[in-house]
Order: sequence, then structure tokens, then C-alpha cells
Amino acid sequence: MAIWRTVVGKLWLTIIALVAVVIIVIGLFLLNYIDLNFVDSSKVKHLFIYAGAVGFLLTTFFAFFLLKKITQPIKEIKEAADLIVKGDFTTRVPIRSSDEIGELANTFNAMSSEIDSLIHILQHERDHLSSVLRSMTDAVISFNAEGKVILTNPQGKLLLNEWTASEWTEEEEYREGEVPRPIQETFHEVIRQGMDMTSKVHVKNEVFSVVMTPLASAEGVRGAVAVFRNVTEEFKVEKLRTDFVANISHEIRTPLSMVQGYSEALLDDIVASPEERKELVQVIHDESLRMGRLVKDLLDLARMEAGHIELNAQALDVHQLMSRVYRKFAALTKDKGLNLVYEESKDKLILQAADGDRLEQVLTNLMDNAIRHTPANASIRMKADLVRGKRGNEVRIIVADEGQGIPAEDLPYIFERFYKADKARKRDSNGGSGGTGLGLAIVSNLVEAHGGRIQAASEAGKGTTFTIDLPVDGKA
Repeated sequence: MAIWRTVVGKLWLTIIALVAVVIIVIGLFLLNYIDLNFVDSSKVKHLFIYAGAVGFLLTTFFAFFLLKKITQPIKEIKEAADLIVKGDFTTRVPIRSSDEIGELANTFNAMSSEIDSLIHILQHERDHLSSVLRSMTDAVISFNAEGKVILTNPQGKLLLNEWTASEWTEEEEYREGEVPRPIQETFHEVIRQGMDMTSKVHVKNEVFSVVMTPLASAEGVRGAVAVFRNVTEEFKVEKLRTDFVANISHEIRTPLSMVQGYSEALLDDIVASPEERKELVQVIHDESLRMGRLVKDLLDLARMEAGHIELNAQALDVHQLMSRVYRKFAALTKDKGLNLVYEESKDKLILQAADGDRLEQVLTNLMDNAIRHTPANASIRMKADLVRGKRGNEVRIIVADEGQGIPAEDLPYIFERFYKADKARKRDSNGGSGGTGLGLAIVSNLVEAHGGRIQAASEAGKGTTFTIDLPVDGKA
């Protein structure tokens, strides 16, 4: 920086100008007087010149003295302030005197030290908060008062990305970086009332619990923080629990009512003929058998889910198993006008460790479902093949029917208890009692106990295909 642009430089130029003005004014008024009253006037003029030169030198010396004592320390403070602006909070200014400039430098160093300490505390808190947010399994998203996203944790960012990639309807169009439509109403209420709010939102096939808290400041509510927890599984479990209680109550109440009603009819001698009495006794017998099957299935399922299932594991020829099941249902399907087809594989199908009775129970349940839901003149197909899977060689068993099929929205739940309670818990058209609704749940547990997996594919009105993959070596 040029010296004349500094405070000291300006002061120096001002003093020189004042000295020059004084000398010029004095010279203009006194030159004639000197020429008339002094014999050797040149000496007096030289004296003025010497005095002006000395004044110039003194002011110059004074200016450089001030430059070192005032301008240089102020320049150092200014450079240190620039470094702090750039983020270097460790910058300190050397203290060269004990005057006001020294006190200013000391105060600046104390301020810099306090800022450095405060920044370290803020960084520590920020890192701590960031670690807490990253470790949370819940999604956390912060919005400003206009609804723009200002902060998320990794789970929140993932959630926003999933919602952005979702196929929304025109009314539910979601613009990235804004409050998603499912929680817009809650967000506006939180901003308006300044109170915590809790809600549940259904997005596609998932359920989220949302807790939204306002971000308050002296000026008012400046935004909101939303915590999202995926409660889809809890929601399903609660629904299944409720459905289970309702379904088991219905399954038991119906045969109990019939047994009670018909037994009272017998006790009151309402029946008039031996044939009617025999018919009522037969109904009571059938319903008691149904309750017995229901209780047995429930006990079996409870033992399986508790891990208490016992398998009589030994080498099993799947060809023989399939043939046995085929012969068992051949006559029944023929009577019902169904075409039962068994496609026998040329491969050698031997499971090293499997319980033949349990697997026969699996196939029996699947075949019973297929027969019950397949109309006359349609086909049921059984097939077993050797396939190469990720876990090694596996035996794939397929049971496919051409029945009414299963709606796509219900397909994920068919292996739950009493899945058929709302849609297919009907008495057979011939008066039979139908299934208990526990068959597929038992099938799933038995297949998993063998280290295998079962899948279902269905199209409404065109049939259902169950596929079972069992490891040949018997390992899970």
C-alpha cells in the first residue's frame, strides 16, 4: 500500500502542506521588510530555507515513526482478521507495546481465542449430532418454513430417493427437495400451530410412523423436523394378530354352535325319525372332527414356529413320494372331473436327509387346495426336477392348477395363518367343512424345516403354481 494512502501518510502530507503554507505566507509578507531593514537579507532568506528543510525532515521522521508504531500494528491486525475470515482461528497478533495499540492487539487475540474455542465446541457438537443421526435406524428430515429440505441423515436421504423414484399419481406428484405429499398436511399444521404432531402415513405398500416437531426461534417457527419409522412389519403383525383372533373365534364358534344346536335337538327329542337322528349325529361327528383338525393344526403350527418340530431325516426317493401322492389323489380328481397329470423326471431325485411323511403332508395340503379351487374339466399338474441353485443341487417340486387364482395384493400373505378366512373360508358346495385355513402356514414351516423354500405365482382366473426347492444334501 502506498504511504500516502495510509493514515500516517495523510498526516505527514498534511503537516508538510501546513509548513509550506506557513513559510510561503511569511515569505510573501516579510520579503520586502527584510530587503529594507536588513543589510544582508540573503542570510535571512537562507534561514527560512533552512528552517523549511528542517521542518520537512522532522515531519518526515515523525511520519515514519508513526508508521512503525501505529500503521504497522494496525496492518498486522487487519491481516490477522483476514485470516480469521478465511477460517484460520489460530491466528494471533504480536503485542509490541502496552499502549492503546497493544491493548487492541491483546483484545483481538482474546477474541480470536474465544472464537477458536467456540468453533471447536460447535464442531464437536456437530460431529456428535452427525454421528447420532447416522447411527439412527429411523429417517430424519429437516424442513424450513417454506417446506424445503435442509438436512437429512443417510436413512432420510434414502427415503427421499425412494419416494422420488416412486410412480406417483398426478395429484401426488413429488418434487425433489420439498415436503412429500403424504406429510404435507401434518407439516402445515405443525408450522401453523407450533406443536408436535404424530401420524401414520401409507406410501405405496409401506406404513410409516411420523413424528414432526417444530423448529422454534425468537422470530417464530422457522421449520420442522420429521422422524420417519417404517412400521410396516409391526402393522402387518398387528393386523395378523387381530385377524387371527377373529378367525380362530369364527372357526371354533361355527362348529361349536352346530354341535350345541344339534345336540340340544337330540336332547329335546325334536327329531322324529331314526334317519333324522342319524343325520344330526353325523353332523355333530363331522363338526367335532373339524374342531379336532383345527386344534391339531394349531398345535402343530405352534410347535413348528417354536422350533420344536422333529424330522425323521433319511434318504428319500422323490419319485416314489410323487407317485404315492399321485395315486392318493388320482381317484378323487377323477370323481370331480379333474385331469391330474404327473410329469415324471428322468433325473435321479434323491434327498439325502428328508422326512417323507412330512413332505407328503406338504404335497397333500397343496393338492387339497388345488382340488378345492379348480373347476371341473381343468387340469392339475405335478412335477419334480433336479435343478442347479445357488446352494448347489436342489429338487424342485411344482404343483400347478388351473383354478380361480389368487389376487396379486393377497399373494404375499397366503402363507399366514387363516389367510383364507375372508375370501375362501366357505363350506364346500357338497356340504363339507372345507379347510381350516392353516394348511399353507404348515406347508411353509415344513419346507423351511427341510432347509428349502416355497414360492407361489398366480394370476386371477388362470390358476396358481406352487414351487418348492429342497436342497439335495439336506443343508439349509
